[in-house]
Amino acid sequence: MALKNLQTALLLAATLTTGLMAGLFAAFAYSVMPGLRRSDDRAFVEVMRNINKAIINGWFMLCFMGALVFLIGAAVLAWRGHGRPALPWIVAALVLYLVMFFVTSGVNVPLNDQLAKAGHPRHLAELAAVRHRFEARWVTWNVVRAVANLAAFACLAWALVVYGAHRDDPGAAPGRHSAATPDEAWKGGFVTRHVDAEGRRL
Repeated sequence: MALKNLQTALLLAATLTTGLMAGLFAAFAYSVMPGLRRSDDRAFVEVMRNINKAIINGWFMLCFMGALVFLIGAAVLAWRGHGRPALPWIVAALVLYLVMFFVTSGVNVPLNDQLAKAGHPRHLAELAAVRHRFEARWVTWNVVRAVANLAAFACLAWALVVYGAHRDDPGAAPGRHSAATPDEAWKGGFVTRHVDAEGRRL
């Protein structure tokens, strides 16, 4: 029972943190970056630099790294425990989240670092060039990671549905679910309730 509760908690935590990360990147895609596109070069560079500094905090790291840990834990327990029917969806979510993770660490973060190294906007003579090297590529790959993250969240949402449908099945062995149909289960219960103490059907 304790293992099953841990499995449930990990799956819920993975879904929550993955959803928060998906919402963050989606908000950049449909709100933040379109808004900054209307700003002048100095405002764009300064705001992006400030965002990149502010976003490195405990809440962001909890979601960004925590989701990966929760996903791995949920996949391991689903493979070993009662959540085997949900395992394919959890694994799919993990793969999609890793796509987002490597896009972020391999593309978006290096671009952020380049922007930081360029210096403060007040001291930059070629603001337009700095912005040009950063903006289009960052926006494109942010959309890629947002889509991957949203797909991971959708997989986890469905994994919760599948897991919930089999979690309390008393006839299911770990990693398997009962083969009895709802009709067969009803008939079995009906027959059992209509048998007296001597084994005779009433």
